[in-house]
Amino acid sequence: MATPTKVSAVDEITTDFKDSTAAVLTEYRGLTVAQLKELRRALGADTKFSVVKNTLTGIAAKEAGIDAFEGQLSGPTAIAFIKGDAVAAAKSLTDFAKANPKLVIKTGIFEGKALDASEVIALAALESRELQLARVAGVLKAPMSALARTVEALRVKLEEGSGAAPAADADSSAAEEAAAPAEAAAEAPAEEAAATEAN
Repeated sequence: MATPTKVSAVDEITTDFKDSTAAVLTEYRGLTVAQLKELRRALGADTKFSVVKNTLTGIAAKEAGIDAFEGQLSGPTAIAFIKGDAVAAAKSLTDFAKANPKLVIKTGIFEGKALDASEVIALAALESRELQLARVAGVLKAPMSALARTVEALRVKLEEGSGAAPAADADSSAAEEAAAPAEAAAEAPAEEAAATEAN
């Protein structure tokens, strides 16, 4: 007969399944309390890593409409209920498992799809949401910088086409124009003197 405590536990696990975008089933045999605490910290606030009872978890999974864990609920079991970035959480789990081989990733679900251990590892290898957003931001930013370069190139081309002289050339032309009257004034007396001698 189900006790109120067991009913409450099943309800909690069922709710965790329904509220999560992904869940990863693990076996943690041999891990210390300190190591489990370290793993929870690595997973972050958006992932709940719960040590669960196999029988109750099997009941909760059925109530949540999940069959991916059938035949996998054996040994000391803990589930990572992921509500945030599934890729980042899967990466934290796989990185921890590499450093602590006693954590065994058995199976998982992601947006209702069953994942085996290799697929959980493959999920961890994808880009996290933060990297994806950064990449999108870069793509959006790139056309703006390209547009700025195009506008600048067009401005330079229009100036060249209209015959507008660069600043340095304009200064040189102004100096030449200022010198022309002085040269003309100097040449005039010389021409008059030559005309007087000829007479």
